[in-house]
Amino acid sequence: MNIQQLLDLTIRQNASDLHLSVGFLPTLRIHGDLIPVPGESIVSPGQMEEIIKVLLSEMQINNYKQSIEVDFSFEFESKARFRVNAYKQKGQPALALRLIPYRIPPLEELGFPPVVSKLTELKQGFVLVTGPTGHGKSTALASFINKINLSRAEHIITIEDPIEYVYPAGKSLIEQREMYSDTSSWGNALRASLREDPDVVLVGEMRDLETISSAMTIAETGHLVFATLHTNSAAQSIDRIIDVFPEVQQPQIRLQLSATLEAILSLRLIPTIQPGRTLAAEVLFATPAVRNIIREAKSYLIDNTIETSAELGMQPMERALANLVHAGKISEEMALKYVLRPELLAKLLK
Repeated sequence: MNIQQLLDLTIRQNASDLHLSVGFLPTLRIHGDLIPVPGESIVSPGQMEEIIKVLLSEMQINNYKQSIEVDFSFEFESKARFRVNAYKQKGQPALALRLIPYRIPPLEELGFPPVVSKLTELKQGFVLVTGPTGHGKSTALASFINKINLSRAEHIITIEDPIEYVYPAGKSLIEQREMYSDTSSWGNALRASLREDPDVVLVGEMRDLETISSAMTIAETGHLVFATLHTNSAAQSIDRIIDVFPEVQQPQIRLQLSATLEAILSLRLIPTIQPGRTLAAEVLFATPAVRNIIREAKSYLIDNTIETSAELGMQPMERALANLVHAGKISEEMALKYVLRPELLAKLLK
C-alpha cells in the first residue's frame, strides 16, 4: 500500500495510530493493541523517504533534518486529520501518526459523569485533564471547548503542538495557534494571550515551570483555562505542579493553585470485554476542603477526600473502574491492571 491507502485503512479500521518505521511492517494500534497490517512488506528506507516527501512541507523537512524530530498535523482527503511525530531510530526515519476524527464527541458520549459538563459553565478558573499519552486527554479537552463553542459567545484561544481537532462554526470565536508555525514558543504564546482579549484559553500541554506558571497566571487574572498534564491522579497532579517550582516559591504557588483550581480529571481508556475501549475518570472538584488541603501541603489527603465526597460529584478511579465492571463493560482482571489502590477496588467489587 502507498501512504494514502495506509491512511485510509487507519480510518476504516478505527485505529488510533499508524506506525511506520524502517525495518518493520506498517503497524496499527486498534483498541490499544498493536497489529501489523496484513499482507504488507517491511518498510524500506526508500519508501520512508518517499512518504516523508509526501507528508512534510519543505519547511518541515528542513526542521526535521536540523532537529531530527518534528511534530505537525495535516488534513487527509476531508476524511480526518492526523497528528504526526517524525523522528529517527537507528539512524533511519520513522513516523507515528495519530488519527484525529473530524467529529468531536460530546462529553456525555465520552463517558464522563453528567456533573462534569458543568465545568463548561465556568467563567474563570483552572481545569486540568491528566493521564498517560493516548488515554483521551486531547479528545476530552476538545469536547469541553466545543460545548462552550456551541453554547455561548466566547473568545477562545488554543495553543497546541500541533493543532489537533478543528472546531465547527458555533457561537464562539476560536483562534488556534500552532507551535513554531503561529508562535515561536509556549512562553511567548501564553504571555501574548493575555493581550488578545481571551475568555477561554486551552494549553495543549503544561511541560515545564514557564508553561505551568503562565497557565496559572492566566486563570488567576479572570480567565477560564483548560490544560493537560502527564500524571496519574489528582494528588500526583497537585504535587507535580508544586514541585516544579523552587522550594522558596512553593508556599506562594500553593496559595495561587488553591485559589484558581476548579477541577482535575484523571483519565484512562480501558479495553472492554467487547472489542473497544471505554473511559474511566477520577474526578476531583476544588471544594473549600480541597483548597485548604492544597494550601496546607497535605496532598496525601486528596484520595480520601475524593472517596468520601461522592455527593459532590467526585469519583476515585477505583469507583469508576468498579462501576464499569458492574456494568459488564470491563473484566475484573482488566480493572486490576489500571487500578492505583487494589484493596479499595476489591472492596468496591464485593
